[in-house]
Amino acid sequence: MAAFVVLFLLALLSCNVLCSSSRTFPSKSIAAAAAAAAAAAVEDPELVVQEVQRSLNMSRRELGYLSCKTGNPIDDCWRCDPGWAKNRQRLADCAIGFGKNAIGGRDGDIYVVTDSGDDDPVNPKPGTLRYAVIQEEPLWIVFDHDMTIKLKEELLMNSYKTLDGRGANVHIAGGPCITVQYVSNVIIHGLHIHDCKQGGNANVRDSPGHYGWRTLSDGDGVSIFAGAHVWVDHCTISSCRDGLVDAIHGSTAITISNNYFSHHDKVMLLGHSDDLAADKSMQVTIAFNHFGEGLVQRMPRCRHGYFHVVNNDYVHWEMYAIGGSAAPTINSQGNRFLAPNDQFAKEVTKREEAAESEWKKWNWRSEGDLMLNGAFFTPSGAGASSSYAKASSLSARSSSVVDALTAAAGALTCKKGSRC
Repeated sequence: MAAFVVLFLLALLSCNVLCSSSRTFPSKSIAAAAAAAAAAAVEDPELVVQEVQRSLNMSRRELGYLSCKTGNPIDDCWRCDPGWAKNRQRLADCAIGFGKNAIGGRDGDIYVVTDSGDDDPVNPKPGTLRYAVIQEEPLWIVFDHDMTIKLKEELLMNSYKTLDGRGANVHIAGGPCITVQYVSNVIIHGLHIHDCKQGGNANVRDSPGHYGWRTLSDGDGVSIFAGAHVWVDHCTISSCRDGLVDAIHGSTAITISNNYFSHHDKVMLLGHSDDLAADKSMQVTIAFNHFGEGLVQRMPRCRHGYFHVVNNDYVHWEMYAIGGSAAPTINSQGNRFLAPNDQFAKEVTKREEAAESEWKKWNWRSEGDLMLNGAFFTPSGAGASSSYAKASSLSARSSSVVDALTAAAGALTCKKGSRC
């Protein structure tokens, strides 16, 4: 692991001039943050896959007549509790997969956003969302009432923060959106994120003690840049300028779960470029999401790392669902893929920028996926490791129950005093 951290730092520093043009973050110790992100990667990702399967199997065993549980281990951890609003921070113990250790603001105070304004990204007012996310201490951030927040610039998250939209109808829309850069332990839950625009060419504060110049951002819904221990759960995300959720530059230890994605072209980019070695540490779990109407491609598009795609519902794509380059490992289990009617777009998978003689060596596996309307997954790889084979043998919940597992994807309507 130590050798890999050194490789990671060299790779990141080698792109520093290019990266700094739009992603400079002077207030953070970039080397320390990068090392922490690299260290967050686990040595044997298949062991995390096995743990996900155990969670699924445990939830299944707890199903019973008149039970409120669904077999979704994340939701079954907290949604049946009518007192969820009095114990919000319990949610932090419910993640699964590579992002399971993202604690967000679990160990901090509750901060209530009362003001939907964002008048001054350099000197945000107390009570605003921007004021909350830049603080140094852990905070669990909730919202006093329904609100639409149109940000003037990117919302630069600090470490150990949770955005918890439960109990309110919260939209982040119409301006730049959320950036998780050189920080760790961030949970984003229960938000509507849509119509995100570019920001930049402006000063933006990222902590109480620092603000700096930002050049143009990409316009992602959620942008994760050299971040670690990040969990994006139960959000409804659509119609952004670039990606809906993108993770690049060595980001790792990420879970993207229970989200409802729709109306977008390039949905999810995981990995910056084929020649950025830092992304070899990337490990992402993509579980129980609904990939819905109006989507085109990149659900996700992967590079280098390890990606566990489990029990998602794919009801629409125009080009392909899962793609990649630079030899990523893709473990697809128990998903439902409904192909479009276009006879030339039936394939779930797409290899980018590689000859067949090369991509045949990449480890792409489909286990228990349900293929509908002519959908097909092209596997590859010289052979699975013993730990991979063991993980696969524990198979995800059957794709036949994906309906139940993803029925509540997206931001939930939760009322205090009732089950969510």
